[in-house]
Amino acid sequence: MFIIDMVFEIMIILFFKDKRMFIVYLILFYQLYIILLQIKNRISFYKTVFRMSNAKNFYREIAPLSAGDSFLVFDRVKDSFDFPVHYHPEFEINFILNGKGVKRVVGDNIEEIDNVELVLIGPNLYHGWELNKCTSKKIHEITIQFHNDLFHESLLSRRIMNPIRDMFNRSIHGILFSKKVAEELTPRLVKLSKLDGMDYFLEITSLLYDLANSRNQRLLSTYTVDYDTFDDYDKMKLVYEYVQKHFAEKITLEDVANVASMSIISFNRFIKKRTGKTFVNYINDIRIGYAARWLVEKDMSVSEVAFKSGFNNIANFNRSFKAIKNCTPSQYREDFSGLKRIL
Repeated sequence: MFIIDMVFEIMIILFFKDKRMFIVYLILFYQLYIILLQIKNRISFYKTVFRMSNAKNFYREIAPLSAGDSFLVFDRVKDSFDFPVHYHPEFEINFILNGKGVKRVVGDNIEEIDNVELVLIGPNLYHGWELNKCTSKKIHEITIQFHNDLFHESLLSRRIMNPIRDMFNRSIHGILFSKKVAEELTPRLVKLSKLDGMDYFLEITSLLYDLANSRNQRLLSTYTVDYDTFDDYDKMKLVYEYVQKHFAEKITLEDVANVASMSIISFNRFIKKRTGKTFVNYINDIRIGYAARWLVEKDMSVSEVAFKSGFNNIANFNRSFKAIKNCTPSQYREDFSGLKRIL
């Protein structure tokens, strides 16, 4: 308080004696305030991250999107947020209704959200939501994910697509859209999981265009995090493509090490460094990702999904599913009211 009072007295003296210097100092103090606010946000960010995920558990989510998919839409009503802070190479649009008091973490930005909000998360940017002070038992969350290369640069370079391309470039900081825009788009977002085929694709593209041209957008994170993705290195790309092709079969460590032209010991270190997971956990993440999608999309029994996704016994599947998704396969199927994919 003493420092604030002293600064205030200096500013009053300058205002009456030298208005030019008053303006100069006013700008300097404002810049200092912004810097201190950024430092405070970063400290708060790391504290929250440590509490939410114990820091070392920051992890790359493996979205249930295959190479042939265009978009995924998750639509559900819930009373809590149990997914830790994470990142992934896909773009993500997240809409929340009835979420007043929920805490949002995007990069180094931490805020308590209003009743309705709509954000766009760029590739590999840390993000997560925490229940915090929210007391609603009917939080409506709609999440849209799509590959970061879905819209090719040759398409984005066309004049009509320039707003979307510019928005994608800004999304590396995370973008919060205005409350007015979120409310106006709510009916269209709610209908998404009920659409199919080309109508589904065109409506999401139309939503992206409307978001890109909307007013009062705000960047959230003051910095970006350039995390490596699976496509960054040739070896990891080979491993990823091999596992995607053979995940339903028996895959040995030796098989995949040979694909990467590495020894088993070197490959163990490589996969741990690149994914933050052991080889077995990495394979299971991909298998569970497909299983989660099939549980919602297809009329298959849990045991059929288990064997189709590469697990040779139901007990192992249930154990792995609960470890990754924090619920049983049956509970997961019940939780999600809408999931669509484009082939």
